[in-house]
Amino acid sequence: MKKKIYIAGCGGMLGEAFYTQFKNDYQLKCTDKDVNEEWLSFLDFRDFDAYKKDVVDFKPDYLFHLGAYTDLEFCELNIDDTYKTNTLSVENAVYIANTLDIPLLYISTAGIFDGAKPVYDDWDIPNPLGHYARAKHAGEVFVKQSAKRYLICRAGWMMGAGPTKDKKFIQKLIKQLKDGKTDLFVVNDKDGTPTYTQDFAKNVKLLLEKEYWGLYNMVCGGETSRLEVAKEIVSLLGLQNKVSIREVSSEYFKKDYFAARPPCERLINKKLNLRGLNIMRDWKIALKEYLDNYYKGYLD
Repeated sequence: MKKKIYIAGCGGMLGEAFYTQFKNDYQLKCTDKDVNEEWLSFLDFRDFDAYKKDVVDFKPDYLFHLGAYTDLEFCELNIDDTYKTNTLSVENAVYIANTLDIPLLYISTAGIFDGAKPVYDDWDIPNPLGHYARAKHAGEVFVKQSAKRYLICRAGWMMGAGPTKDKKFIQKLIKQLKDGKTDLFVVNDKDGTPTYTQDFAKNVKLLLEKEYWGLYNMVCGGETSRLEVAKEIVSLLGLQNKVSIREVSSEYFKKDYFAARPPCERLINKKLNLRGLNIMRDWKIALKEYLDNYYKGYLD
C-alpha cells in the first residue's frame, strides 16, 4: 500500500513540482483554491473546518502545506489577508497534523532575513522586514513551537513550472524578451540563491523518507545575484548579441516594487551538507534544465 500525502495549496509553481516528484510513489490528494489542473480539487485552507474535514476524510500519512501569498506588494497592501493566508492557515495545518498525529511540511523562505549578513545558514536568527516576511516567519515559529513532527524547508528565489505558473523573476525577464524588449533593466544590489522547484521537491522527499524532522535551508548551490541570473538567462538563450542588460539600483523600480526587500537572501544548506543529504544542484545547472524543459519554443 502506498503511503498517502495531502497537499494543500498545490496549484502553484511549487505544487507542480511536488505533484511530479511524489505522484508515482505516494497516493496524493492535491487541493487549492485555484483549480487549474485535472489533478487538483478545491479547498481554501483558510477555512479551518473545511480544511480539517477534507484532510481527516483522506486519512493521510503526511500533510504538506505549500500555499502562500508571495507577492510582496500585495502583502503590504492587504495585511489582514496576508496573515490569515500565510500565518493562520499554517496554524490550521499544525492543529490538523497534530490531531492526526502525522508529520507536517511547511515551506518557509530566505526572505525572513534582513540581509545584513553575506550568507545565512539554518541556525541564523531571522529578522523579517515586511509583512510577507513577518507572516512567513510567524508561521515558521508556530510550526517549531507547536507541531509534533515537522519539516520546515526554506526556499530561495524560486524557479519552476514554466510560463503558466512561474510569476517570479525569471518569468518576468523572459516575458520581456518574448515581448521584443532588447534592453533589460536589472537591479545590481540584490543577492540571493535560486531554488529549482523540482530539485526542492526531490530533496524534501529524501528527508521525508529518512525521517529527519526539523528545519532545513534548501536552495541551489552557488551564491549569486539578480544581475548574474539575468546575464546567465540571456546567455543560455543565445541572445547576448541582441539584448543589453542595463544595471540599475532597486530605487529604479521603487514605484512598482515598494515593499522592503533584504539586500541579501543568500542561504547555504549547512544542515543538509552535514547530514550528507544535500542533492540540490548548482543554480546554473538547474537554470539550464529549467529553460530547456519549460521554455523550449517559447520565444519563437
